[in-house]
Amino acid sequence: MQVLVIGAGVIGLAVARAAALAGHDVTVAEMTGGIANGVSSRNSEVIHAGLYYPTGTLRALHCVRGRRMLYEFCASHGVGHRKCGKLVVATNQTELAKVETIKQQGESNGVEGLEMIGGNAARALEAELVCVGALLSPQSGIVDSHAYMQALWGELEDRGGMIAFETPVERMSFKRPQWQVRFGGRDAGTIDFDAVVNAAGLGAQALARRIDNYPAEKVPRLVLAKGNYFSFTGRPVFSRLVYPTPVDGGLGVHVTLDLAGRMRFGPDVEWIAEENYSIDASRADAFYARIRTYWPGLPDKSLVPDYCGIRPKLTGPGEPAADFMIAGPRSHGMPGLVNLFGIESPGLTASLSIADEVVKQLT
Repeated sequence: MQVLVIGAGVIGLAVARAAALAGHDVTVAEMTGGIANGVSSRNSEVIHAGLYYPTGTLRALHCVRGRRMLYEFCASHGVGHRKCGKLVVATNQTELAKVETIKQQGESNGVEGLEMIGGNAARALEAELVCVGALLSPQSGIVDSHAYMQALWGELEDRGGMIAFETPVERMSFKRPQWQVRFGGRDAGTIDFDAVVNAAGLGAQALARRIDNYPAEKVPRLVLAKGNYFSFTGRPVFSRLVYPTPVDGGLGVHVTLDLAGRMRFGPDVEWIAEENYSIDASRADAFYARIRTYWPGLPDKSLVPDYCGIRPKLTGPGEPAADFMIAGPRSHGMPGLVNLFGIESPGLTASLSIADEVVKQLT
């Protein structure tokens, strides 16, 4: 089967690899000049255990299953990663009750090894930490996301697949039994495919509207939530990921670590009207205030703007978080087409599991 995957982010690459492993002839169309130039290159690089998501949702299912698959993939493909563990901390009794609820949710989702510990036990693990209690998640970790995506790309090519860069999709029409896809760019033209996967991230909704006869009511709204990160200029003081209790729209300003040993904080949640990647340095004020609730020793003037990413959300401020939307033929009635909407966190962790699900829906 000739399969087109649109978008060379982590989801598109994982889907393309899975389709190639299943024996399909795979082409990836990417509108930019390289892989992972969108959502996939602007995240925390965290391997999530699967704590937060309502049981039975796609986010819960694919996060837990995808996390196990991702650790196995990284180990077998030499991709840098570390199962460093994570503490979800409570700084007062109200937060402690929330953290205990998160533990129950994680256990319902099948997350292994979760343990509630007291403030003294948390400080024994992380000397700079101040809290009344914490949830210890030993399955959480970090990954070199770019090395991971390079490995996906390499395996795709080993199976005969290829990526066409600077190749935007302008229009798609289903002419039974195939999809006619019109491309722009240097090699503009129309090519037929047996199946198409829309993994365009922030551009997924706009692309879906360029599919002839695709039901307009099946295209969800896109809500943009920017997440800003600030780097810590000193030496790292934590050896694990440290998360506060979640906030509306995200998991709170948390401690993230990378494999090079750097420590940064983020992301926050900044609801925006249009895509932009500038960071307002004054947002650091809120970072200092939030971080000092669990790390009072954070020095003044130690945070500097680093980078930001944009979450392709399906719901806005004050609304319950939407689930991943994997819209296959059953949901919209068009054969050989899967649209992926709202694949935000934990999309990186869930990518291999999502990919397997998408490939099943294509056949």
